[in-house]
Amino acid sequence: MRLAGKRAIVVGAGQTPGETIGNGRAIAVLLAREGAKVLCVDRVGERAQSTAQEIGGAAFGGDITDMACCHAMIGAAESQFGGVDILINNVGIGASGDGPAHLAEEAAYDQIMKVNLKGAWFTIKAAIPALRKNKGAIVNISSLASLAGANMIAYEVSKAGLNRLTLSVALSNAKHGVRCNAILPGLMDTPMAINTISQTSGVSAGELRAKRNAQVPLNAKMGDAWDTAYAALFLASDEAKFITGALLAVDGGMSARVG
Repeated sequence: MRLAGKRAIVVGAGQTPGETIGNGRAIAVLLAREGAKVLCVDRVGERAQSTAQEIGGAAFGGDITDMACCHAMIGAAESQFGGVDILINNVGIGASGDGPAHLAEEAAYDQIMKVNLKGAWFTIKAAIPALRKNKGAIVNISSLASLAGANMIAYEVSKAGLNRLTLSVALSNAKHGVRCNAILPGLMDTPMAINTISQTSGVSAGELRAKRNAQVPLNAKMGDAWDTAYAALFLASDEAKFITGALLAVDGGMSARVG
């Protein structure tokens, strides 16, 4: 019961179809298991509802690239739970047309930046007044791609921007007792990662898993959504009360190779 009495919003709590669990759903499940009341948010309302039903939480379907929707999301949490203590930003997309800087398409770049970076800014902007009341915590789900990569310029820049947003929000809200940190997952065995890459590359899921596992220093095995979820639990909890502005790599040692 590490989050007993806490009220959390998990943005991106719906489950992408697949044989494994995704980051958002795992985070929502773990926060609820540790005592939090959780509002599950997803663009696909049915997916949000599915996760909410599993954990006994509430659901909200909406598009976080719409500022009015973000304000409505905060209003729903305050109406349901009486306040907000934790905001988890787990939304992130790739898009066909992303690629190296000399090949990426403008439409893909704009869409990825709108969802991955602008959407996170919108949710934070809407949530800050409520979080300041309760000296709350924000956890952004970034990516190891924010530090390294060469083939997905839009995705990489959007996540690097999310890192900078995390630091900016941490410093501008420290005096109000609001903490803001980010998690940088490395290669993870989640439906969005495996299914999407498998479909776009034409490589079978099994072959893709073997290739990704081989790249990880720690035990030559990818992480999973629970690894992300446990990091989010720690950063959202009072155990991390003196941690803000941190960019926590959850990557099996891959970032140790950077530089």
